[in-house]
Amino acid sequence: MNPPPPNEHEGEPPSAQKLRQEYEAGATVQELVAMSGLPYGTVLNRLREAGTVMRTSWQTRRMRDGQQARARLAARLRTLYETHGATLGELAAAAGKSKPAARRLLVEAGGTVRSTRQTIQIRSAGSRAKRAKLAAWLRVRYEAGATVPELAQECNYSTATVYRLLRQAHTPMRPQHHHGPATHTRKQP
Repeated sequence: MNPPPPNEHEGEPPSAQKLRQEYEAGATVQELVAMSGLPYGTVLNRLREAGTVMRTSWQTRRMRDGQQARARLAARLRTLYETHGATLGELAAAAGKSKPAARRLLVEAGGTVRSTRQTIQIRSAGSRAKRAKLAAWLRVRYEAGATVPELAQECNYSTATVYRLLRQAHTPMRPQHHHGPATHTRKQP
């Protein structure tokens, strides 16, 4: 049974080229019939008039699955980019695509491309937070009695880095102990 013809006030039925565009974008003939209000045979004839290469139902399913997979990949890349601060190069590696292709996918998912400076700011904010957390942890350990060389060895940092992190955490420092021979020698009378 064919659907009822469109109302007069709805306008003209879609042209053969419009039907072809919709079909090539993934619409099925049944969907075009429902959208246009034209009979099934008329839609097929108009598609053929426009030179449309017809596909089988399994080709339509494969095409749609490909579009859905692309949409899922684009959404995943957007999450990596916006939430985790990934670069376009990292997105390309994650997707197995080139940088321009990763950029297109990001834009398709509604993401906005950052400048290099913005990416650096995002990444440095994360590293600053990690360093502040490490500095606070070092301060707690230092105030509990650990020495700077012990902390440096424990964290696999140089003693200069540990001192810098302790100063960053505003740690009150203990006086340094000088071990070894005295630097003063008594004068002989």
